[in-house]
Amino acid sequence: MTYSFLNISCLMAGPGIASNLAAGAAAAEEGITLEPTTEKNVMTIGADGIGQHSLVADDSCKVTVRLLKTSPLNAILMAAFDAQSISSALWGINTFTLSDSARGDFSVIQQAAYKKRPTLTYAKEGGMMEWEFDGIQVNSILGGGL
Repeated sequence: MTYSFLNISCLMAGPGIASNLAAGAAAAEEGITLEPTTEKNVMTIGADGIGQHSLVADDSCKVTVRLLKTSPLNAILMAAFDAQSISSALWGINTFTLSDSARGDFSVIQQAAYKKRPTLTYAKEGGMMEWEFDGIQVNSILGGGL
């Protein structure tokens, strides 16, 4: 089996933006990360040693998109951030659709909002810009590959 970032697509759609943020977008080596924001289980042990599990009804996640400093998508993401910041009616309604065409992986993140403006670094090397988003709900399927 072989993996390649060239097979990754990450479409972000929302007010002021409809762009692919993966292969072809000058993504940094670190790429894109989907990270759950909470644990799915809470284990509680009573005073007598008997325990219980609680299934947490939280499917939220943090999405981190890393682009090279020189990627033209940085300007598009900043313009969308500025546009969405104007009104709460425009905030938190982005959708991400992320897929790996070779592996069959597919994730949809709904009701996503920017966490903050990205940190701007001007250094010896261009480096990257990290864009962080909070998503209210993520649904993922991991494929078995070809």
